[in-house]
Amino acid sequence: MTTRLNPYLSFRDNAREAMAFYHSVFGGNLNTSTFGDFGASDDPAEKDKVMHSMLEAPNGLVLMGADTPNSMDHNPGDNISISLSGDDEAELRGYWDKLAEGANVAEQLSKAPWGDTFGMLTDKFGINWLVNIAGQPQQ
Repeated sequence: MTTRLNPYLSFRDNAREAMAFYHSVFGGNLNTSTFGDFGASDDPAEKDKVMHSMLEAPNGLVLMGADTPNSMDHNPGDNISISLSGDDEAELRGYWDKLAEGANVAEQLSKAPWGDTFGMLTDKFGINWLVNIAGQPQQ
């Protein structure tokens, strides 16, 4: 198996909703397990929280996420950005359009000084996304 970089997102109480949203954006298979499924929490209020979820998109993208137990700190957006890059403009624009729904767009998807098309946004779950569509190589 090839080594993959898998972003892992932490949420407080809405991992199920967030991962379902990303599933609607990227497609593929979403598997979710709760703390209760594994008896992993002594707190009955956490039994239905997501302990682990993994989204595997048809094109090989992998995204993982979980709810943060109440006993742990949770600071959304402090130190994570997810970068989507490539040269399939239709695919990347499609992701951008879906991620932009309800998002705070910091930089519109547009021509960047380095020749690519680039945009930045914080989605409705507080996750920072960077989208970079490779420009045509210089001749």
